[in-house]
Amino acid sequence: MKMKHPFRSPRNEIIVAFAVLGFLLLSHTVLRADAPGAGKSGETEHFWYRAAPADAPYIDTQRGSKAFGFKEGKVFLSEDNGKTWPNSAEFADSENIMFSCILGNGNIVFATLTKIYLSTDNLKSYKEIIVKDRKGKGFVPHTPKDPAKPGSHFYSLDGIHTHMVEGKEIMIWGNYCNVRHGAVPVNVFYSTDQGETIKMAYSFGRNSAFQEKDADPADYVGDPGNKIVCRHIHSVTYNKAENAFYACSGDIDRKNGHGMECHWLRGLYDRAADSWKWKVVVSADANSRFKTGGLNFVDNKVYWVADANGPKTIRETYDRGVFRCAPGDIPNKEEHEMIYPAKYEIAGMTIEPPFIVIPKYGNADPADCGILFSADLGKTWGHYDLKEFGDRSGVRVNPRNSEGWFRMCLREKWMNRAEVLFVKPKPTK
Repeated sequence: MKMKHPFRSPRNEIIVAFAVLGFLLLSHTVLRADAPGAGKSGETEHFWYRAAPADAPYIDTQRGSKAFGFKEGKVFLSEDNGKTWPNSAEFADSENIMFSCILGNGNIVFATLTKIYLSTDNLKSYKEIIVKDRKGKGFVPHTPKDPAKPGSHFYSLDGIHTHMVEGKEIMIWGNYCNVRHGAVPVNVFYSTDQGETIKMAYSFGRNSAFQEKDADPADYVGDPGNKIVCRHIHSVTYNKAENAFYACSGDIDRKNGHGMECHWLRGLYDRAADSWKWKVVVSADANSRFKTGGLNFVDNKVYWVADANGPKTIRETYDRGVFRCAPGDIPNKEEHEMIYPAKYEIAGMTIEPPFIVIPKYGNADPADCGILFSADLGKTWGHYDLKEFGDRSGVRVNPRNSEGWFRMCLREKWMNRAEVLFVKPKPTK
């Protein structure tokens, strides 16, 4: 296995200051991406990078030349990769937006902590969508005892939420929850009609470790009929070669009678019946490569990063790294190929062959804003620390836009929203 040693490359901080532009285009407000506070930029051996403008909308997701963002009680849509923002709508709860996705037909799905919305007309309007549970009934989040902790029902760690399945697009993701904001059920959500209808593909059971304080067990959140429990979902993806979906969860074996919480699930979707069949592929405790994030399938091999942590004996080492194997070999550790021996836990990864982008987990890794990058599908690696951003963790890495830039959310203290970072791979030799 050939690897590059970690190194630092020169970086320059560029502060771009231009005059604030006024109103253009039939009184539509147009926010310029080259406005004051455009932020930091630089380059490494493998890629260029830049921060999104600090005073423009927070870019929550991108696809092609489109970008969806929010700022100060409004939501925005750009059609030129964030250079201008002519499409907007009033949205009072914009600062609580936790998830968004641009569908293939241009529809936009976006969600706050407890509600999910759809726009079909470039934000001229939007409507609330009531999610349907596994029985086809409307799912309404529970009323929290503490209104300040309604739970995070729709937030995701990964940045790829749409897949072409038998010639049609499916949107699918799982919620990363029960870290802050309060207790919520853990679900996999999906849509087969461009967001017009959103349903639950899978619902985990009731985990007694993550419920509201002093709640009656009869009022616990989660599926009472499912004995499989977890804290939250790390990643959901699709393998075209098998026509199968995979999901992985965390967090730990809490010795509370439920057993292990780190699961890999494999799901089959029957489009004609609009039904799902899921099975557990493997379950493990926290010090395991099966405590996983960043699932990606390339050439019928599954790639993942290990988030292994938790209790261990003094004789144990943490089972960490970047791995790949054939799908049928997921439970068999002896068949796994380690393509990078990570020293610290990692929670996310996005692959767009031949590029692999892995943000470092800032709470554990000594790098301030670390990025592990490969331009040859894991044969060689560059390890970078963009220190000018401070102590950050990257999440939700979107595939490259029409100009070749990956987009990721940077988080301070793992959950606090910070900057948006763009990374553009340099041409490969």
